[in-house]
Amino acid sequence: MSQYTIYHNPRCSKSRQTLQLLQDANVDVEIVEYLKEPLNKEQLLDVAKRLNVTPLDMMRTKESEFKELGLSKDSQADVLVDAMVSTPKLMERPIVVFGDKACIGRPPENVLSLIEQ
Repeated sequence: MSQYTIYHNPRCSKSRQTLQLLQDANVDVEIVEYLKEPLNKEQLLDVAKRLNVTPLDMMRTKESEFKELGLSKDSQADVLVDAMVSTPKLMERPIVVFGDKACIGRPPENVLSLIEQ
């Protein structure tokens, strides 16, 4: 059986709601607190590929760190990925990965599409 992975921030209500949906569905889920265990560049690129989005699309662009690091919506993808590696808070949350697919749990119900495959 394949396992679900949630990149989780327990302080985030949407992340907690998404995790609860996974648990309520009785799926095997690995919880990765990405602020404690940051993803490396290869992992972030892999998640972006599974999400079928650009690095910008998986970033929290309204966080103060986004502007403080001199980032913009025109920044190169590798610069954005490096910023998420050095400042994991910039990664959108939560992200759930299952097999070769992933989704961002905003709203939390988005993960139901992965469960209902």
